[in-house]
Amino acid sequence: MTASSVRPVSEREARQVAEAAREQVWHKPSFAKELFLGRFRLDLIHPHPAPAPDDVRRGEAFLAKLRAFCETRIDAARIEREARIPDETINGLKEIGALGMKIDTKYGGLGLTQVYYNKALALVGSVSPAVGALLSAHQSIGVPQPLKLFGTQEQRDLFLPRCARTDISAFLLTEPDVGSDPARLATTAVPDGDDYVLDGVKLWTTNGVVADLLVVMARVPRSEGHRGGITAFVVETASEGVTVENRNAFMGLRGLENGVTRLHRVRVPAVNRIGSEGAGLKIALTTLNTGRLSLPAMCAGAGKWCLKIAREWSAAREQWGKPIARHEAVGAKISFIAATTFALEAVIDLASQMADEDRNDIRIEAALAKLYGSEMSWLMADELVQIRGGRGFETAASLAARGERAVPTEQMLRDLRINRIFEGSTEIMHLLIAREAVDAHLSVAGDLIDPDKSLSDKGKAAAKAGGFYARWLPGLVTGPGQLPRSYGEFHPEGHRDLSPHLRYVERSARKLARSTFYAMSRWQGRMETKQGFLGRIVDIGAELFAMSAACVRAEMLRSRGDHGAEAYQLADVFCRQARIRAEELFGRLWTNTDELDRKVVSGVLSGSYTWLEEGVLDPSDDGPWIADATPGPSAKDNVHRPIR
Repeated sequence: MTASSVRPVSEREARQVAEAAREQVWHKPSFAKELFLGRFRLDLIHPHPAPAPDDVRRGEAFLAKLRAFCETRIDAARIEREARIPDETINGLKEIGALGMKIDTKYGGLGLTQVYYNKALALVGSVSPAVGALLSAHQSIGVPQPLKLFGTQEQRDLFLPRCARTDISAFLLTEPDVGSDPARLATTAVPDGDDYVLDGVKLWTTNGVVADLLVVMARVPRSEGHRGGITAFVVETASEGVTVENRNAFMGLRGLENGVTRLHRVRVPAVNRIGSEGAGLKIALTTLNTGRLSLPAMCAGAGKWCLKIAREWSAAREQWGKPIARHEAVGAKISFIAATTFALEAVIDLASQMADEDRNDIRIEAALAKLYGSEMSWLMADELVQIRGGRGFETAASLAARGERAVPTEQMLRDLRINRIFEGSTEIMHLLIAREAVDAHLSVAGDLIDPDKSLSDKGKAAAKAGGFYARWLPGLVTGPGQLPRSYGEFHPEGHRDLSPHLRYVERSARKLARSTFYAMSRWQGRMETKQGFLGRIVDIGAELFAMSAACVRAEMLRSRGDHGAEAYQLADVFCRQARIRAEELFGRLWTNTDELDRKVVSGVLSGSYTWLEEGVLDPSDDGPWIADATPGPSAKDNVHRPIR
């Protein structure tokens, strides 16, 4: 099967596959879900949840050990220069237990909470994002997390001790012609006695080049005794027929051990299947619910580094008689970096602590953290490059060669860029979050806009929807956000007043819900095609969530006597900046160029504007846009590099 001849999948079928993989039931409350429904449930996040003392003790002890390791045994410049993580660095991480941060102590892991796991990733990622990516891919989406959630006891006993101390794992879902549309998945797993036989090609296998264990998603054909569907397997990389055909190279994360892995008649015991047949996508999405938190944790760490460099450089560099930080144009950028870093840390710590407490469903919160963290950290790094000027564009090695401090600003920008694509691109995250945000509406009114439903079904849906909206809509008219003294506990004596920002969040949540309802009424079944509108709805929700987290964190720090005045000031500035962005997004819900953009796109695709491309040359070669992924034996050398 070539990449161009992958089984054709209709848009409807693709949606059905994705919908079937969703967690469709809400067993626990969700702050973000309520926010999109116009209900500001501050009680779900305030007072800020706190970790248990024993968790803090163990977490801080490991952070101290990890900090010492990062300072003495990670050579970030060497990783960037050689485009690989040295074996001795990876072995050192194994020695201190970093491979098992999230694995329970009974399997030889450290048993850290999500909060301290994320703090560890932020720390190591600030030294080398490539090392951070290796640890995150291994534990957040690799073998440990799916087995923790869905594995059998026998699988945990067999694989988790290995993952905790010696074996690196990777997650293999993407294929040359399959990205965020899993309905097109071409890798197969054919039952054969007590085994499955896997055939296919997997692309962008982070950790795949050095991995000992793989989580592989493959399609089991339906047959007698087999329900079939996309299924997850634990595969030994040393198995016959597994070939790492290429180590990919990227604009950033140069030490990333990412490759192309071919599976040719790979026999996998049925006992290595995770969950049931057909449960693979649900396993992948559920794993990502908390797995996505690792990426924004490293984004928050990047913000801290950007703030440190901006502070030190802009105080030392003088222009026109004063430090550049004192010039308003530069100062505004520094204020943005400081305020946004505070908010990103607030978002990730809140979501992580909620994950540890397990009282709330955080699937939307984790997705918002990933979306917001990846977008805002990129903006902060870009502003830092601007603050540094020509030095921001110059490599650290070049700076050092001419006698200046080797500050890897341009590397940070390159390394952060992938985060807007990793683990769900910004565009996919918009759609994923939007689907969850409108879930309550579709559960009561979905049949009304489904063209395949009968008149009888539509009548029943209308009655159900009528009851829901009769109760829900009146609550969107007024609320605490219109009362001047609401949330007064966020205006302690001697501190900035954060209560107006929380009142704004409450009012805006209701406005957001009204806007969503109006859009569904207006576009009905065509709502899912309005991706520009849905993206703005999600971005508004992200700003409101970040504002809420920032205020709650500021109050927590004040109550602990931990930089309370400064925290209140940062939260105030961030909320003022976020409100400006939110108001712009509200305006663009209805005043935009979406329809015109669609017409221009049609013209581009039809060739109407090829004249505009004249006058330049394309340095690309004439190879295929998508590599051939025909199953079969590998014709390339195996570049797999196990670390021992």
